[in-house]
Amino acid sequence: MAERPEDLNLPNAVITRIIKEALPDGVNISKEARSAISRAASVFVLYATSCANNFAMKGKRKTLNASDVLSAMEEMEFQRFVAPLKEALEAYRREQRGKKEASEQKKKDKDRKTDSEEQDKSREEDNDEEQS
Repeated sequence: MAERPEDLNLPNAVITRIIKEALPDGVNISKEARSAISRAASVFVLYATSCANNFAMKGKRKTLNASDVLSAMEEMEFQRFVAPLKEALEAYRREQRGKKEASEQKKKDKDRKTDSEEQDKSREEDNDEEQS
């Protein structure tokens, strides 16, 4: 758990980037407003985590999963965010599958290359022995 209350706040740089992306160009935000939004976002994350943890505990699990978070959003009466969150989750899962498949393909290609090099080396050794 956090040692100081400030440890619970989200990084200011992240909050600032999110705010800038949400606002139209040319709109500025005061330092106080950024701080207030940062604190509000931190409180929201803590509350959502607490609610999701309750669902995990009901399921006798120690690990929160995506369904716990989605259920927490519904319990917190943020149903309108559930569909976009499901879409984002599915996009994340597709991205992770793609990365995993690319990694596996890269490993297979490397293994094939290694096998091919070993076969070439073995042929060279056989040819050297025949010439001797």
